[in-house]
Amino acid sequence: MNLPNKLTISRIILVPVLMIFIIPIPDAIINAGILGFMKPQMIAANEFLASYGRYIAAGIFIIASSTDAVDGYIARKRKLVTRFGKFLDPIADKLLVTAALLALVQSGDINGWVAMIIISREFIVTGLRLVAAGEGIVIAASNLGKLKTVLQDVAIVAALLDNFPISLFTDFPFDDYAMLFAVIVTIYSLYDYLKKNSRVIDINT
Repeated sequence: MNLPNKLTISRIILVPVLMIFIIPIPDAIINAGILGFMKPQMIAANEFLASYGRYIAAGIFIIASSTDAVDGYIARKRKLVTRFGKFLDPIADKLLVTAALLALVQSGDINGWVAMIIISREFIVTGLRLVAAGEGIVIAASNLGKLKTVLQDVAIVAALLDNFPISLFTDFPFDDYAMLFAVIVTIYSLYDYLKKNSRVIDINT
């Protein structure tokens, strides 16, 4: 297995690790009689997560999302592009963003509609690309799509950090506005993809 594919797999492995640091151990598990011998340790773990978990999660997300650009660059530079990599890379990207969004919804940091809109966009575009591939058409990532990804990553990190370090200087809710802007660009990028590739899903064919 080449280096780009290893980086892609590492991004997938980091997905559950990311969620562990965002979502505390549920009370039902802590209070389960069968795990009573571990209750003090689980309570201590939740206290640690409450203090530092989000910062660690933000670091993990930044590292994981950064590998997306790195593995693509290495694959192209060293001519290591493989079918396995083409298949796995977009899946890794979507898993990472989806996991972060769902964890933020569960923790009450973002509205469920935000996650639904962003995740739905990925399903629709993926479906469009599958149909296009069946017709021998390749739909490349657009600059707008790349901007969408960057804005989503920034918004997710801001939400994980609860506006830190911006919160040290102002009460301006940067995370809320960043997420709103990311959603708007996400919707527009979907419109752009559908408009430019309408021939792929022509209802009359």
